[in-house]
Amino acid sequence: MNLSELQQMATRGEKIAVLTCYDASFATLLEQAGVDILLVGDSLGMVLQGSGDTLSVTIGDMEYHTRCVAAGTLSAMIVTDMPVGSDLTPELAFGNARRLTEAGAHMVKLEGGKTDVVRRLVAGNIPVCGHLGFTPQSVHQLGGYKVQGRDAASAERILADALSLQQAGANLLVLEMVPAALAREITERLSIPTIGIGAGPDCAGQVLVLHDMLGIYPGKTPRFARNFMQGAGTVQNALASYVQAVKSGTFPTAEHSF
Repeated sequence: MNLSELQQMATRGEKIAVLTCYDASFATLLEQAGVDILLVGDSLGMVLQGSGDTLSVTIGDMEYHTRCVAAGTLSAMIVTDMPVGSDLTPELAFGNARRLTEAGAHMVKLEGGKTDVVRRLVAGNIPVCGHLGFTPQSVHQLGGYKVQGRDAASAERILADALSLQQAGANLLVLEMVPAALAREITERLSIPTIGIGAGPDCAGQVLVLHDMLGIYPGKTPRFARNFMQGAGTVQNALASYVQAVKSGTFPTAEHSF
């Protein structure tokens, strides 16, 4: 899987299946199930380290788990989160992104409308995935886990940031916890693929946290998640069911959207 193939999938309307992944064993299982992109998410701070948020995750953590995932996959694309504080300036971001690509990431993901950082990374031949809407690294600034873009002004800001990130050279965009209508408009306005999580059914692809879709995270399950282990019998069946649901457009539904 590469950027050209992802773009072709989006152009012909084939949904892109994404899941978070943190180790070699699951990387192999996800790839065998047909997951297109393995996202080494800083959500590992919550699902692996037991923190209440992603803010304690370090670049060293992300580098380690990227190496683990890369050891278990042959063909899936690996996208790794830039953790909090790792992309405050373009040069800092470039150095940290290099660590992640050297560990096996094919692309890095950063939160917010950091167009100057995106330009620096792209100039250094590092592909970038943007992330707008609810951005977990800003959870305290946003006042908790809240849907973003409900009012006209904030929706316009998110749309403007999406267009700016694309113009800066981003190749992919995650939209998290935004109204489905806004995600649809952004997807239609952009030429790069969008990946939704709590953003309705009209994005070019979907992502969930692995532990949420397997129903094994002991914390609160987000409204937009679905437990694919129910009735699956095995983890392999649950993963295959998720991929099939995303590809066929049967997930997410209205109950998983805002």
